Amino acid sequence: MTDSWATFGADLHLETTGAAGLRAGLMDALREAVRTGRLGPGTRLPSSRSLAVDLGIARNTVADAYAELVAEGWLTARQGSGTRVARRAEPRRTATRATRARPVRSRPAHNLLAGSPDLSTFPRADWLKAARRALTAAPNDAFGYGDPRGRIELRTVLADYLARARGVYADPERIVICAGFVQALKLMGTVLRKRRVREVAVESYGLDVHWKLLADAGLRMPCLPVDGLGARTGELAGLRGVGAVLMTPAHQFPTGVPLHPERRAAAVDWARGTGGLILEDDYDGEFRYDRQPVGALQGLDPERVVHLGTTSKSLAPGLRLGWMVLPENLVGEVAEAKGLSDWSSSALEQLTLAEFIESGAYDRHVRSMRLRYRHRRDQLVAVLAQRAPDVRISGIAAGLHAVLELPEGSEPSVMRAAAWQGLALEGISRFRHPEAAPGRDALVIGYGTPTDSAWAGALEALCRVLS
Repeated sequence: MTDSWATFGADLHLETTGAAGLRAGLMDALREAVRTGRLGPGTRLPSSRSLAVDLGIARNTVADAYAELVAEGWLTARQGSGTRVARRAEPRRTATRATRARPVRSRPAHNLLAGSPDLSTFPRADWLKAARRALTAAPNDAFGYGDPRGRIELRTVLADYLARARGVYADPERIVICAGFVQALKLMGTVLRKRRVREVAVESYGLDVHWKLLADAGLRMPCLPVDGLGARTGELAGLRGVGAVLMTPAHQFPTGVPLHPERRAAAVDWARGTGGLILEDDYDGEFRYDRQPVGALQGLDPERVVHLGTTSKSLAPGLRLGWMVLPENLVGEVAEAKGLSDWSSSALEQLTLAEFIESGAYDRHVRSMRLRYRHRRDQLVAVLAQRAPDVRISGIAAGLHAVLELPEGSEPSVMRAAAWQGLALEGISRFRHPEAAPGRDALVIGYGTPTDSAWAGALEALCRVLS
């Protein structure tokens, strides 16, 4: 018969060597654990029987040690509450010299950084409902190691959603689930390098973290100039060593322009003619306001375009859920690379997202957020027209950020003024590729980031900076 008491109490790691006698060694180890804070005030200790079994000593030895430490004031013992670390035994935490010398850096009062949604709007109640349904219906194999491509339930639902909402040809067998865009790009860098690709072209404006991932994979990154029609894809033909190109065709980040149809066609023609690949970052593809939706570039040639999407803007970056829709001949290589890195994203989060999309909650949330962000964008445009009429605003037909044009040479001084106002934002030079030609002065304003309660204050701070 199994001893029921063996399941009671918490595990407790103690070093009892080096002391004279078992009881004395146990008492010294417990005092040291409390003194250093490893056992915090109020922590419940294992029963004397459980700890005796774990340490391989007599139960009376543990009981006597507990009793003496209670008498000394280190522990407390009450009927029905067990033995706990005494509240007054909390160790005094003194600051080290390094801690005292470290300056305190205050957080900005207002945040208009681009790249994040309003995290306060995450649909907690609907997500919880989806999680409960997903967990109830989850098959037993969902708790195993699983397929590195991701759960078939999510891949199937995503295939339908992406075809319907983004014009993507997305067979479930071509989809690999990943932990956001960063992991997707890292996997593609690994696969491209293994295929002996040496250079991946990037847009002249973008995120340096993405460029670093490609550089870490051993790839060079010549840049394509970006203008009012998007990346100048006609220049790809002149980049002889390039085997792939990373682009944001739906809404170029950070300039905010969609890739012109002729340039979309030129990019696909280049990929077909050279055997190259287009890595399509579908940035802000679901948030458009004053224009018809721009379909995914992948729909023009599913065998030459890798479509990369995430829930980071539509739901929250903390979910760490994204997807790759791959050409057929890449699926095996990407799945192998993923299996060698972290094998699988959380199965329960995948099943929850599948349920969330299939129930219609995802569509409802995206439509709701589209209206919310459009309202903020309209407020931004209206207030700037009144308070800073000389500032031209662009890149506002879609997405979660706007670009405010500044007089030539004024970006550094405006950034300093923003810092004085406690306003976190970035100039467009922050996103310029090191090899790109000098460009315009501008601010990149993330109007999706603040909560509703913080939006008015951030907008007022911005107007003070610009005026």
